[in-house]
Amino acid sequence: MLPDIPLNMVQPGSVVRISQVVGGQDDVKRMAEMGLQTGTEVEMLQSGSPCIVRVGQAKLCFRQSDILNILVSTD
Repeated sequence: MLPDIPLNMVQPGSVVRISQVVGGQDDVKRMAEMGLQTGTEVEMLQSGSPCIVRVGQAKLCFRQSDILNILVSTD
């Protein structure tokens, strides 16, 4: 089993599953409101800054610092 990695390390075109969202309560709540919570599948569309991911039918754009707190499982 591979260790969890930050979402910003995922290559474009990869689909991963969120294993943990870490940070302050407000940050974790804000990510959950956007659909980013444990168990959610995310497709990396564009890495770097800005980072663009697909969650369900939605495309979300983040600053690099926002996605450092999202850990994903690649297996």
